[in-house]
Amino acid sequence: MPIKIHDQLPAHGILVREGVSVMDERTALRQDIRPLQIGLLNLMPNKIRTETQIARLIGASPLQVELTLVRIGNHRAKNTSEDHLITFYQTWEEVAERKFDGFIVTGAPVELLPFEEVTYWEELTRIFEWTTSHVHSSFFICWGAMAAARHFHGVPKHTLEKKAFGVFRHRNNAPASPYLAGFSDDFAIPVSRWTEVRAADIPVGSGLEMLMDSDETGPCLLAEATGNRLYMFNHIEYDSTSLKEEYDRDIAAGVPIEVPHEYYPDDDPARPPLNRWRSHAHLLFGNWINQVYQTTAYDLEKIGEAPQPVMS
Repeated sequence: MPIKIHDQLPAHGILVREGVSVMDERTALRQDIRPLQIGLLNLMPNKIRTETQIARLIGASPLQVELTLVRIGNHRAKNTSEDHLITFYQTWEEVAERKFDGFIVTGAPVELLPFEEVTYWEELTRIFEWTTSHVHSSFFICWGAMAAARHFHGVPKHTLEKKAFGVFRHRNNAPASPYLAGFSDDFAIPVSRWTEVRAADIPVGSGLEMLMDSDETGPCLLAEATGNRLYMFNHIEYDSTSLKEEYDRDIAAGVPIEVPHEYYPDDDPARPPLNRWRSHAHLLFGNWINQVYQTTAYDLEKIGEAPQPVMS
């Protein structure tokens, strides 16, 4: 089954051209099934790119998925037009009475700020608390994962001496986890951040399980049975050219930056980068959607009414 998104959303045309099956409203209504309700709280400045990246991955599922785009209500985006936000997004206050099978919170370019100095931190903490009663499974990405780990478990973030930037090898620490079904023993994932979380700071007894990590960049993916939460500290959702565009932007601005690690063939920025993580990105999101489908309540309104099933 395809993903259901607004016909006029820029991602719609991109996904159709890529061969991703996209469903219109009339077709969705003809199918006598309940689509999974997935919310995306998009904190990234280039919202069109991020919504396309996420829609591409969840749209590859064989299940029917309806994606709702959500934004922070008291924060004005600088890199996305107000018309786009008004047409395609709802504020969190506008969806706060709804229940969701899954809810994704993206990263944001605020990682060097203390959490409490982020202008929308108070609203974001309310959203995190709301997920405990209105969301069956949450998926936090990059800074969003650091923020959630801080909120739920007090895990600090640490500033790096230089940016962790490039494509790094990661370990599969839990081959039996349903989230890692089909994963190789090791695999490549893009990393782009100035901060990190450390394994030593993960509280004993927190219920956080280390599914993926890297010798070079540390923890990558944590799973938590409470709330069926995933914390992904890196950018497995990135496009092939995302790191290139970040690198080119910094070079043009005169920002000191190294060539992204293991990204360009022979470390030559003049050559097109190779995408070595696409298949594992699809695997991870497909496994997550499958777990959500298998364990969520058929009646959306029952989400949050009783303890959620523990995933093993």
